[in-house]
Amino acid sequence: MKNIIITGGAGFIGSNLAKKIVKNNKILIIDKLTSSSNIVNIKEILNNKNCIFKKVDICNFQKIKKIFFKFKPDYIFNLAAESHVDKSIDNADQFIKTNILGVYNLLKISHNYYAQNYKRNFKFIFHHISTDEVFGDLPKNSNFKFNENNDYKPNSPYSASKAGADHLVRAWNKTFNLPTIISNCSNNFGEYQHPEKLIPHTILNFIKGKNVPVYGNGKNIRDWIYVKDHCEALIKIMKKGKVGET
Repeated sequence: MKNIIITGGAGFIGSNLAKKIVKNNKILIIDKLTSSSNIVNIKEILNNKNCIFKKVDICNFQKIKKIFFKFKPDYIFNLAAESHVDKSIDNADQFIKTNILGVYNLLKISHNYYAQNYKRNFKFIFHHISTDEVFGDLPKNSNFKFNENNDYKPNSPYSASKAGADHLVRAWNKTFNLPTIISNCSNNFGEYQHPEKLIPHTILNFIKGKNVPVYGNGKNIRDWIYVKDHCEALIKIMKKGKVGET
């Protein structure tokens, strides 16, 4: 049984992951419960003896540090993020704060925590969950596929903030030897997704007899993965992933 922190654990992906791993692990869910997360998403596991929930912002350094050192995690899944592209275009402030400064806080705390414990054969991994949007867009009808070695070409404040976080995570691994892993995933869909996102928003508009919004000129193509498949991949990375890799 591992002690696992899930930041953003009341959000869409985080809540699905928490439900998958709570049976065999002790988990601490950290979430500030913004509009993109909901305590209802994790209601069914809140009474589980293996689950602890803390309502706190990852930008609050002192509170996160206190929680972190008390819980003594073996592994952290960082899923806390502002993730709505259109909102980042309207106002990027919160995206820069959470996705970059928040991750910076987590890295500083993790490094301090790891440095105090690594001499006693201590195993700890900081797993940062990112997005494929850091790699930019593919040309239409292209046979090319993104992989982890592609250049970073973010096209929105959201993807730029996630790219910045990726670079910080890599830097803390290379400079400070913090055990980190980065994974970049495409669009998720499934249970507990916020209704502002494309698929649930489209379905709800159909049900209500409203017009379905079309992004851009309607020719955009997206790659999708079912959220529970993504969570299975995250668990596999936790078990078999190599430190320092993306």
